[in-house]
Amino acid sequence: MKRKQFFRTMGLAGLALTSVKILQACSTEDDSASSGSNAGSGSSSSGGNSSATTDSCTVSPSETAGPFPTKNPSSLVATNIVSDRTGVPLTITITVNSCAVLADAIVDIWHCDKDGYYSEYGGTQMQSVNYTTVHFLRGRQTTNANGKVQFTSIFPGWYSGRATHIHVHIYDSSGTSLLITQIGFPEGDNSAVVQVNAASEYGYTKGMTGYTYNASDNIFNDDTTGSEIATLSGSVAEGFSLEHTIYVSA
Repeated sequence: MKRKQFFRTMGLAGLALTSVKILQACSTEDDSASSGSNAGSGSSSSGGNSSATTDSCTVSPSETAGPFPTKNPSSLVATNIVSDRTGVPLTITITVNSCAVLADAIVDIWHCDKDGYYSEYGGTQMQSVNYTTVHFLRGRQTTNANGKVQFTSIFPGWYSGRATHIHVHIYDSSGTSLLITQIGFPEGDNSAVVQVNAASEYGYTKGMTGYTYNASDNIFNDDTTGSEIATLSGSVAEGFSLEHTIYVSA
């Protein structure tokens, strides 16, 4: 997958315009930040694992939206994004922070299913299975007073050349793009990634043979601080919970 900027019309009409609220004092432990690109008409922030700085907070790396961004995210406001997909349950909690937690930010997420396929695309060399008419594992929410959104989903599978990941696009309340980034998963001998990909009873049939680890993934391999890697807890039987904080410039 090449890292480059993808431009997509995001269809933000009809979203309520509310003020971005800065609710907590700026942390003294954070020391730099970057600004996202203006996406009032849907343009994305620049691809690649890069960040700039402002006065006091480190912004999460910006990444490509990938070849499968959501085509009309404003129509996919949902907490439960599973649709008809099956797999190990995954609760995704994302906190958006801009020196302090950021209320009323718009958060879009999307990821592949257990077999490595994306909705809204297919029938091409890039993805042979045609899912152009369905919209599973995609959703949008607005952050609450604590800067949080939460989605009910399934644990993503993987496909050739990429580690397990989730795509995220964050806007301010008026629809201006703040950041496009990706969330990686921790790895190790008994990590959730290993456990899930061995869970054939849930339909995960690939195992780890041919898997691309974070260290070799062209998105995460330069994340020397681990800032893109989420925290996971839980089990295959009970489901997993993912928590991750994304820092933006707003």
